[in-house]
Amino acid sequence: MRTLKKSETDVNALQTEPCEADPLAPSDFPAKEGLGDVAKEDYPKSTGRWMTMIAIVVGLGLTAGFVEVSRIKAQEAENLAQETQKNVAMLPLVDVAVAQSGPAFKSLILPGDTASWYRTILYSRVNGYLADWKVDIGDKVKKGQLLATIDTPDLDSQLVAARAELEAAKAEAKVRQADADFAKSSYDRWRDSPKGVVSDQEREEKKAANDSSLAKLNAAIAQVAVDQAKVDGLMTLTQFKNVTAPFDGIITDRRIDPGDLVTAGSSANTSPLFVIQQTDQIRIFSRVPQGVAERLTIGSPVKVMTADGSGRVYEGKIVRTTGSVDPHARTMLVEVVLPNKAYALSPGMYVRAEFQVAQSKSVVVPAAAILFRGKGAQVAVIEDGRVAFKNVSIATDDGDSVELASGIKVGDHVALNINNQISDGDKVEVNGSGKAQS
Repeated sequence: MRTLKKSETDVNALQTEPCEADPLAPSDFPAKEGLGDVAKEDYPKSTGRWMTMIAIVVGLGLTAGFVEVSRIKAQEAENLAQETQKNVAMLPLVDVAVAQSGPAFKSLILPGDTASWYRTILYSRVNGYLADWKVDIGDKVKKGQLLATIDTPDLDSQLVAARAELEAAKAEAKVRQADADFAKSSYDRWRDSPKGVVSDQEREEKKAANDSSLAKLNAAIAQVAVDQAKVDGLMTLTQFKNVTAPFDGIITDRRIDPGDLVTAGSSANTSPLFVIQQTDQIRIFSRVPQGVAERLTIGSPVKVMTADGSGRVYEGKIVRTTGSVDPHARTMLVEVVLPNKAYALSPGMYVRAEFQVAQSKSVVVPAAAILFRGKGAQVAVIEDGRVAFKNVSIATDDGDSVELASGIKVGDHVALNINNQISDGDKVEVNGSGKAQS
């Protein structure tokens, strides 16, 4: 009896088991009862060899790929090591600039106000009524030119009365003069009479009468002088009936009209007649900080610019200062004078005044040269290829450049944007791609 192999037994078992066809299986897939026949089929030996060869080829390919990747990584590691060694051996590259001398003068622009050379408010010196005005605002006038006339009825009557009193005083003086002459002649006769002809008492009486007449004459003469002075004073006041210009200038205000009551004086209750200003020269008043005021000198040039955007520049000079600092604002008032023949500037304008301020000796470096470390502001100076950090004192900072009061000298080569890893005394290489900045 033939003994069945295990595989055959399993196949027969599969064949004897009743089963139904799987409705979800593909139509071309063999039915379960046909699987035994498929398993009984023998594949050719050449198929196994091909599969072995394919496995060997794939394994060799993977091995070759692994070896190549390992070689590439090793090469990259070697290149990186060589580059690292090269970088370690190379000195740090720095850009440098040459420290320059600071300017002798520095511009300082401050606000200012314009004012006229002269400004006068004209008031009346007599009481009366305005008869007429001859000029109006904006008119240019000359010194002594008639501006207005005033009717003064009260003054006129006072002058008439004063003249009458003067004439009466003069007449009284003449009477006193005659009395004095008579008294003197009488006294002379009694004084020269022989002794015993007239008594001493009569002689003394004549002397007293002569002295009295002289005194009355002197009083009359003095009264004439008083009355004359009164007339002269009233005559002087009558000259102010005509209002004239005190200097060449421009009428900038008129506050009267014909018929207005005019009162003498310049009190708060008195209305002015005109305002006249002389503007052929203009004063500029500007307040400068106390630290700058001490470095400004009389006669220094000043440029004045208006705020109208015209770009016009006017040249002037400092003529005087107050010589004292305002304790509240810590500023000093400075006066600048400039010619204004074309009347381009007017009083009361806002302007900008550019002053030239004398500077102490200093050194200027680019802002990129300044370092702020634990010791404060420093500059890295390149000396013989090595870095030396110098402590510096900053005077002014303009943004792009910094003015140093101390720490380095003119001509020093300073490093720009130096690396924080560089320490004092380290060797560096100056960037040779261009000349040192100045």
